[in-house]
Amino acid sequence: MHVRDAVHTKRAIREFAATALSATDLNAILEAGRRAHSAKNRQRWGFVVVRDRERLAALSALGPWCGHVAGAAAAVALVTPDPRIEGASLSITWDLGGAAAQMMLVAWELGVGSCPATVYEAQRAREILGYPEDMHCEFMLSFGYPAQPDALTRPNQTGGRKPLDELIHHETWAGER
Repeated sequence: MHVRDAVHTKRAIREFAATALSATDLNAILEAGRRAHSAKNRQRWGFVVVRDRERLAALSALGPWCGHVAGAAAAVALVTPDPRIEGASLSITWDLGGAAAQMMLVAWELGVGSCPATVYEAQRAREILGYPEDMHCEFMLSFGYPAQPDALTRPNQTGGRKPLDELIHHETWAGER
């Protein structure tokens, strides 16, 4: 699969088959995150991989849209220094977004679905995952083989994305569209 094909066909998968991820697929996904760009190559992230059913269920309760995590074959909690504390660089979130995107695109290429989840209960996440006090987890990714295999090849829904000409501004915001 070419990268452009993955970008154009990838969709969020929230229902997963009751099949464990192969070690090869999981490693490729994690390697994609590790290889992501980061400001000054600081790589200010850690990935907590969760496959235990009870722990996945606990993670699925960390926010109103985390339910898909319970049925995943694996979840990856994205852990960084807190980008909101005084003196922290917002590049932390830019870097983390790149790592997450790369993991999800490689997963898609491998036939593995994924979906991001926002953590609303940070202290509970720390209790479940055991990361240090100076670290922060605001996002998780769920991964698994889709419950409906045609989800990987189903055409995109009509609409859904704004046309490019509504998003692009040339030279300045008020510039020619």
